[in-house]
Parts: sequence; structure tokens; C-alpha cells
Amino acid sequence: MIPVPVALCVLLAGTLSLVEGDVVANFEDIPECVEYFYQGKVPGWGVATPGAARLCQRFYNRYHFATLYDTNHRIAVYSAYSFQPSNGGGREKRWFVEPQLVNLTWGTEMKAGYWLGKDHPGVYLGERQALNEDYTHSGFDRGHLNPNAHHAATFTLTNVVPQNPKLNQNAWVRHESQLTNLFKAQCSQAYVLVGAIPSTDNWIVKDNVRRVNIPEYIWNAYCCVDNNGKPVRSGGATALNTEQNRVDQHSLLELNGFLQHYSNAPMGELFHNNCQAVTEE
Repeated sequence: MIPVPVALCVLLAGTLSLVEGDVVANFEDIPECVEYFYQGKVPGWGVATPGAARLCQRFYNRYHFATLYDTNHRIAVYSAYSFQPSNGGGREKRWFVEPQLVNLTWGTEMKAGYWLGKDHPGVYLGERQALNEDYTHSGFDRGHLNPNAHHAATFTLTNVVPQNPKLNQNAWVRHESQLTNLFKAQCSQAYVLVGAIPSTDNWIVKDNVRRVNIPEYIWNAYCCVDNNGKPVRSGGATALNTEQNRVDQHSLLELNGFLQHYSNAPMGELFHNNCQAVTEE
């Protein structure tokens, strides 16, 4: 069966709880969702990913970020969001799965995998998404793409990838903190993409089954604009997902070139006009 793109609408009330769901073929189908891409420009990166699901995620009855999810590797291709300063709102102890990625006819309530399994005994929940038990004792962190410190991120497994713990807890979190300071100081608004490049054949394996792909690289890109919506700064970064524990900074053009090595299709732009101000004649 060909996976159907899914938009997930999340209601957050202290912890993740009730949600509503709808289905979109493209992020552009929901105006509130496409706002998380600068000038409404959805990047071409990842669109040809087999089994890609488009998730427009919202809580408190409004959208907050978008995720392109790879249902074959069971990791996010990227999450797109606009920076909103956050204290994180505390860490959620439960991790949630998406019922719509199991069966589109199921109810529209995001649930912890345990309770969803109780509601549907005998139905395997992890065919098209990672489950919490995949990460347990795996040796990898559940690494947020849309990080908790950049706004009140949902603790859904569609927004995480297996991340080397040394990298996640050291160089990468320092990089996220540096971006927080930069965005607060220099940007009226910052549009951010954070993604992962799957490895060729490195997986979290459970019971001799390849469950979750362990990315080779983690990357991010940002476009910073002023009060008039004009670009004032941009940049990107990559990190090899190992104990090397290093984040390399790039310009957007350099990052585009890096990502192009991992795509058979032309990269195109990550942001509208490569996040460059238009020169008025």
C-alpha cells in the first residue's frame, strides 16, 4: 500500500493529549502550515522520498510546525518551523505515536503507544513509524529536530531521529543555544529547517528486524528576516552523527552543495530566493 501523506493537528494542554487530524497532499494545501516556510517556499529537498508523509502539526487549536516524515526509514526528513523563544515547558515523560500513520480511519486522538495498542489489540503500530520501545536501550537519544528550546515542541516520535548521545547533549545543544541567542539578537523572525540524512545501512535493530534508520548526518538551515520581512542573515550547519561531537557551520549555498551529494534530483532552494534580499532598481 502506498503511504498517504498525513497532517496531524495537535492540542497541547500541559502535556500532549487530544488532537484533530486531516490529510494533505502538499503543505501548501493548508495556509497556516505553509507559513512555516519563508515566503511559502517549500523546499524541493526530500519531496521524492519514498513513503513521505506531510504532517502539519498544531496544538492549542493552531498549527505550530511542519514535518516531512519518511515512513520507510521511520525518521523525519526535516521539520520546518519559525523560532519562538521557549523555556521548553518541561519535558514530557511519555512519547506519542500517530494513529493516522497506522490507519486513516482511526480516531483523531494522539496517544501513547501503550494506550493505542490497548484500543486496537493485535494491530502492529510500528509499520510506518518508530515506536518508543525502538529507542529504549538502543544507545541513541531521541533527538528533536524542532528542539524544545526553540518553541514548545511536541514530544512526538515523528519529530525525532536517533542521535548520538554525545553529539546531542554537547555540540548540538550548544549549537541550538547559539542559534537561540542569534535569533533573539538579530532577527525579527527566523525560519528554520532541521533535517537528517539517512545512513546507507545503519539501523536500530530489534528482534533481528531493522526498525529505525540511524542518520549519517544531522543538518539545519535558517533564514533571518527584519520587521519588513526582508532577509538580514542566513546560515546552515551539519554534524556527523557520531561521537566526533562536532558541528560544522556553512553558508546556505555551501549547505545546498552538501545536500546535493545526497540527492539524485536538483536541490533547488531551501528558502525563497536563497534568503537573499531583492535589490530594488
